[in-house]
Amino acid sequence: MLERIEGKHAHDPLFDRIMNKSPRFVSVPGPVIVGAGPSGLAVAACLRQKGVLSMVLERFSCIASLWQLKTYDRLRLHLPKQFCELPLMGFPGEFPTYPTKQQFIHYLESYAQKFEIGPRFNETVTHAEYDKATGFWRVKTVGKKTEETVYRCRWLVVATGENAEAVVPEIDGMGEFGGDIKHTSSYKSGEEFKGKKVLVVGCGNSGMEVCLDLCDHSAKPSLVVRHTLHVLPREMLGKSTFGLSMWLLKWLPLRLVDRFLLAVSRLTLGDTARLGLDRPELGPLELKNLSGKTPVLDVGTLAKIRSGDIKICPGIKKLKRHTVEFIEGKTENFDAIILATGYKSNVSSWLKERDMFSEIDGFPIKPFPNGWKGECGLYAVGFTKRGILGASVDAKRIAEDIERCRNEEAALCDRSVLIYREC
Repeated sequence: MLERIEGKHAHDPLFDRIMNKSPRFVSVPGPVIVGAGPSGLAVAACLRQKGVLSMVLERFSCIASLWQLKTYDRLRLHLPKQFCELPLMGFPGEFPTYPTKQQFIHYLESYAQKFEIGPRFNETVTHAEYDKATGFWRVKTVGKKTEETVYRCRWLVVATGENAEAVVPEIDGMGEFGGDIKHTSSYKSGEEFKGKKVLVVGCGNSGMEVCLDLCDHSAKPSLVVRHTLHVLPREMLGKSTFGLSMWLLKWLPLRLVDRFLLAVSRLTLGDTARLGLDRPELGPLELKNLSGKTPVLDVGTLAKIRSGDIKICPGIKKLKRHTVEFIEGKTENFDAIILATGYKSNVSSWLKERDMFSEIDGFPIKPFPNGWKGECGLYAVGFTKRGILGASVDAKRIAEDIERCRNEEAALCDRSVLIYREC
């Protein structure tokens, strides 16, 4: 009888929770970094170079989980590799100008190995709060087997970034559609949609490229365009558009550079408004600075729109059985819907702090370049809306500031010991 009861308890989740051990407490002498993406790796490497060891916590089972687990197969860096390097280590010389997804992952893994960064995987941070009484941060995590750990640290670096959670909009009738509806975080290749009519919702870089990938796999894609957007050629005058823009901004005012970019784009791509892609009133760089909205860099999608292989559609009013009703009243049948609706920060769900991060969007309240540092040893990296280049700048600043704080505290401690001995 006793053996039977023990066997039942062994497989009873409720009994397991009741009898589970208390949370494990770990004191970390250096900073705790939440997130093992490019931003978190950059901070850890910059700290190690200064002799400061850190602990990196990652909720998934690998570094750069967004790149490894939630991106489509054909993805390449949209910017040239020199603008996507992490601090202290460049890309291999044999890599192409625009590295593939696998090449970028290989680069990040080599980076982690070089700087001996060993994240604690499968640890999801559920709560982080500053303890004023002790002057330390308490970071609570839940492991793969629901085990809990509480880390105690002097410095906390939030490196979960801008793309922590997929944004899935509520569309009237989603439950009635009946066909496949997936976010681009689950999309790998157009192979599974061969011969099917697919509606892509979202006209950013991902939406445009997914449409192109669907065309390449003999699908029939349509693209929902609800707002104005800037589409620029990926390269101008034999140089990357981004690199050329950065060079021009050293000599010319932003609005003049915008005029130049739009003039060359019109010569290269034609009038995008004729294709159903109206441009905003603000120029691409000015709009990026004000709202963080990135212009689309064309890699061949416009040609498919021009040829009619990709159709442009207005916003969606509601869904019915394999049918989409658009806001203009027209209806059309589709086999599947791909949501290229982007990502959002999840910081506000676990970080209990109101001065540095906005509770609305989970971004630092202070705009770039001042959003990297908060109070009480709190830092942010990967929230600049300026890609890896912006994250690298902040990573260096954070490492320098933590090194300075550590040295000041060590000097103060040494003076206290000296005074005690003299007394």
